Amino acid sequence: MAAFDAVQWDSLAGGQATLRHGLLDALEVSGCVGAATGWQPDHLALYEGEHLIAALPGYQKAHSFGEYVFDWAWAEALERSGRSYYPKLLAAVPFTPVPGPRLLAQSDKARGLLLDAWLEHAKSLDVSSAHLLFPDAETRSVLDGSPLLLRESVQFHWHNAGYRHYEDFLATLTASKRKKIRQERRRVEEAGVTLRRIDGPDITADELALFVACYRNTYRVRGQRPYLNARFFELLKERMPASLMLVVASRDGQDIACALNLRDDRRLYGRYWGETEYVPCLHFEACFHQGIEYAIEHGLEAFEGGAQGEHKMARGFAPVRTWSAHWLRDADFSDAVARYLERERAGMALHIDELEERTPYRSTGGEASDQ
Repeated sequence: MAAFDAVQWDSLAGGQATLRHGLLDALEVSGCVGAATGWQPDHLALYEGEHLIAALPGYQKAHSFGEYVFDWAWAEALERSGRSYYPKLLAAVPFTPVPGPRLLAQSDKARGLLLDAWLEHAKSLDVSSAHLLFPDAETRSVLDGSPLLLRESVQFHWHNAGYRHYEDFLATLTASKRKKIRQERRRVEEAGVTLRRIDGPDITADELALFVACYRNTYRVRGQRPYLNARFFELLKERMPASLMLVVASRDGQDIACALNLRDDRRLYGRYWGETEYVPCLHFEACFHQGIEYAIEHGLEAFEGGAQGEHKMARGFAPVRTWSAHWLRDADFSDAVARYLERERAGMALHIDELEERTPYRSTGGEASDQ
């Protein structure tokens, strides 16, 4: 990322916090992304003179960790036939299941040229495939008619229907869901836990270190290694403080849990959570209810809670279709995956219909969708 002008890159990214040059570069500088981690940067750009007109955050991958679009079965199937699935080419934001631009450009023509260049690049490499994850609507429009296969999935986002305050939002929910949320929040309060929200510029070094300790501990108790290190979070705080919002939970004078969110002018993105002490319902309070309150107070249009999690619906989140696009070098393998995706799409359509029937909102409530 150091090869690209940060101002020009961020202009193409359209202000989305998760695509900022500072974040992508921090992943590389901190060592969270690189050849040693199986995420070899392979970004692509088009220029007119010295002016960047299109760009793509790209990586050569030696595995499928940290993507949130699961192709392990594809890898296993290809390797059973004696062929290697890795390395593969990826257009994505590492460890970040947030839909957004992937062909960063200000016109469909430039996006189309960039897509063609990326596919030609894939064909020139010793890779089995190329995968473009979580494209937004503008990116998807360019994918129509391309050789990439579209795959559909679902996430859960909260949408701001112009609420003046949190009680406005609660009033749009069914009585049972309002009761459940109030019970959850009361359990946290009765456990003696208090919470505070801190905007990025006001996060102290000690508070950032606390968050990192909580984040690491949560991975440790699960027997896993965290993807991200302290240096990455320090760089985020240094380079893009206005894009951060930290929730800190305390009990008996001790800080015991944190949730770190990203934000831009339009949306809040729930990203990282950790705790050093378990309290029932605290995860829901810190990661969901506090984020919704913050989004209402700051007039943000949506709060994206991350990948998976049907349990989010009971807290006011609605199902939203997400997408990925896939090019597979081997023609027979590509045909087999295309047939699989056709069946998967039919099942996903039924699943989303069923989810929408379980809306937590009253019939006149605040349902919304990103299509």
